[in-house]
Amino acid sequence: MNPIILRFIEDVGTLTQSLGVGRVIGQIYAYLYFSREPRNLADMQETLAISKGSASTGVRQLEQWGAARKVWVKGDRKDYYEAGDWFGGILKNALVETVGKKMAAYTTLLEETEAELARMSNGDEEGQFIRTRIARLRAFQQKAQTVLGNPMVRRLLK
Repeated sequence: MNPIILRFIEDVGTLTQSLGVGRVIGQIYAYLYFSREPRNLADMQETLAISKGSASTGVRQLEQWGAARKVWVKGDRKDYYEAGDWFGGILKNALVETVGKKMAAYTTLLEETEAELARMSNGDEEGQFIRTRIARLRAFQQKAQTVLGNPMVRRLLK
């Protein structure tokens, strides 16, 4: 494989890992993106030196985001995949799934924390400090949801 492509595969893996998505997902996407022909799980395992389980899990995640699609290869019963190149849609789907789920989890956590603080109803210094910090987190969360819902952002990701 071309050294430029190998470097790109590694760099995309590092990028996706730093974003909390996972190194293998980035590597699989980059591998598929720079492959002229559709690839199967065995190809991914061998080239990327990953397990069959990692390849399978990574491809399923990419399929959910619209970043990879299963294709039929005449004369072969294996599943083959190729990369999607609708980057706005991929980014939107990944953001909605990863950030959206995390935001929902944090919403629940904030609500539970606020309820617990209300039950405690003590005006001590530590309780007030926690309330202030929770209020700042809530404000940030609302701003983030506003940004994600902004028509310009949605248009950019189409």
